Amino acid sequence: MTEPLSSSFASGNRIAEIAALLGDPARANMLVALMGGQALTAGELAWHAHVSAPTASGHLAKLTAAGVLALRVQGRHRYYRLASPEIAEVLHALMVAAALGPPRYRPPGPRDAALRLARSCYDHLAGRLAVALLEGLEAQGHVRASLDGDAVTLTPQGRDFLRAFGLALEPSGTPGRPLCRTCLDWSERRPHLAGRLGAALLDRLVELGWLTRIPDSRALAVSRVGEAGLVATFGLPRDWRCEPVAPARAAG
Repeated sequence: MTEPLSSSFASGNRIAEIAALLGDPARANMLVALMGGQALTAGELAWHAHVSAPTASGHLAKLTAAGVLALRVQGRHRYYRLASPEIAEVLHALMVAAALGPPRYRPPGPRDAALRLARSCYDHLAGRLAVALLEGLEAQGHVRASLDGDAVTLTPQGRDFLRAFGLALEPSGTPGRPLCRTCLDWSERRPHLAGRLGAALLDRLVELGWLTRIPDSRALAVSRVGEAGLVATFGLPRDWRCEPVAPARAAG
């Protein structure tokens, strides 16, 4: 006799419920705004979703009841954030899938360029800078990539390097999120560093003032001191800001 499935097993109905919630454009815009990793008020999320305050409250109530968002009440203010890193991973995967779909013409603006250069992906760094950082760490021998490039391992040399840089790394046997893993960057189509290490690295770069958050955006600004520090510390090429040139296709 087979044992009953655990109550935590994701049923088809539950998957469909979450997918339906994510499928609304207003709610999707709210969730994308929360991918910056910061908690936002209902009013701020209404602005990002381009809806009225009452409409936003209805959306937020549904997302919170489904466990997609977590609510924190502080005084008269109600702050919303993504409920877990797993929710952020689902959203990021959808962003990658959307970027791989048929292109739609939309004139790029300065916000697009800033997001592609450096942005927060929930609690870790993404964009061209994040890709260059991972490549620099690998070239210096601080992380080792798997043969397929889908996983990275922190080397003993890398652990010493990052501790000297000011990161308080948890023991390798700590349960929960992996220490380091790769995340396919939706704008660069190459991996960047995620996991607890990716989150700690972003926090440290912001703490040093090398990166600063741009208001009402997931984009991050690189300071002049940060530019020099990133190149010297992580071995970034001085032209890391430049977009990679796509290889020419062979004729025929």
